[in-house]
Amino acid sequence: MPDHVPSERDAALSNPCRGHYIAGMSDLLHVVGGGLAGSEAAWQAAQRGVQVVLHEMRPECGTFAHKTEKLAELVCSNSFRSDDDEHNAVGLLHWEMRQAGGIVIEAGDRHRLPAGGALAVDREAFADAVTSKLLSHSNITLETGEITDLPEGGQWIFATGPLTSSALGEALKAESGEESLAFFDAIAPIVYADSVDMSVAWAQSRYDKGETEDERRAYINCPMTRNEYEAFVDALLQADKTEFRVGETARYFDGCLPIEVMAERGRETLRHGPMKPVGLTNAHAPDQKPYAVVQLRRDNMLGTLFSIVGFQTKMKYGAQIDVFRMIPGLHDARFARLGGIHRNTFINSPRLLDEQLRLRSKPHIRFAGQITGVEGYVESAAMGLLAGRMAAATMTGRSLPPVPPTTAIGALVSHVTGGADARTFQPMNVNFGLFPPIDARGGRRGRRDRYKAYTDRAKRDWASWLEAPCPEVAV
Repeated sequence: MPDHVPSERDAALSNPCRGHYIAGMSDLLHVVGGGLAGSEAAWQAAQRGVQVVLHEMRPECGTFAHKTEKLAELVCSNSFRSDDDEHNAVGLLHWEMRQAGGIVIEAGDRHRLPAGGALAVDREAFADAVTSKLLSHSNITLETGEITDLPEGGQWIFATGPLTSSALGEALKAESGEESLAFFDAIAPIVYADSVDMSVAWAQSRYDKGETEDERRAYINCPMTRNEYEAFVDALLQADKTEFRVGETARYFDGCLPIEVMAERGRETLRHGPMKPVGLTNAHAPDQKPYAVVQLRRDNMLGTLFSIVGFQTKMKYGAQIDVFRMIPGLHDARFARLGGIHRNTFINSPRLLDEQLRLRSKPHIRFAGQITGVEGYVESAAMGLLAGRMAAATMTGRSLPPVPPTTAIGALVSHVTGGADARTFQPMNVNFGLFPPIDARGGRRGRRDRYKAYTDRAKRDWASWLEAPCPEVAV
């Protein structure tokens, strides 16, 4: 986390791309969707002197997943994943967003929870912080209510996320001339910490990651013997599950598979995935190696809530309680939230969007966030950050230089706007496979050294991009 977080005034005055409004152009940027991407887009544009109207359909139109009316509500995990900015692509993405004054990562840093090497946040405090900061910004106005179609004029960013309303989804299909792509996303359950039997479970992060004792104890571990594991897999396979509509086929994102789907791929799949027993020592029986381990991760600052890591599920509620209470240490578990499954809508960005995230058929409309086909909280917010800056440059008569594809944000936007094959396009997390290869001359590199080379190059290029002049353009 940076030592100094610039004030709104500092950031606006020091920004070389702040520019000025162009006579005759719309003086409002409309951002549709108050999730992570929309919140970040509104913030970035407002910081550059643009007047923003942020449209959020809640509370008038709710969703099954949202529980509050707050902006930037986290509806699935509370983890932003690895914070290692030297050897991990998503950690590098965190770093780039910090350097760019991102509101999402700044709020995450301020309300982080112990989580070993990951950036996990107190979801309530996080949403409160983002909401408060956006609503107190002099350049941002919030309007509630549903936007159901694609407007013909003005400047717009659509960041409606995976839970895009059916009406807007129909408008997108009509505009694109093809069926919207979709997969199904699942939510993991959350357990009350005081209902976990700590005479069976123990607190420890994998490989004891974390700088403090609190961080190294940010996870609760529930061990299983082989017989317990086999019985648990049988119960998963036999449990009642959510059925899809006739003719509807589920296409899951591999990074968020329901646990039952993983179990269907082979009885040992879970032991090599979310239930792997490596890097952990049972505090109650140090000499006994568990056959499998279920991990729970702290979900709030008080440490009263823990989410079950990797346990996204499509089981029906009654079945979830029965099956998850089979886990040693959770036999009396009380659930603050059970898991669920929802349709996740995204557009075929390589076919529909240009390199400025603009809809080719309506270039006054940009898209940002998960609807563009990036996957993950941080990736979604990063696309919002970029879309907000791009829109602000357009509205202030500036030319924003292309984002280097050697950076994490550049690699993502390059992928969704043309790097991916439109015929097989699927949502993607940030990963080093999206980056231009590192020159291997001078000898072979180990994976860790190679990743460090990627991040060193990215940091240099991102810093240069942030400092690059944004010349005025003729209108």
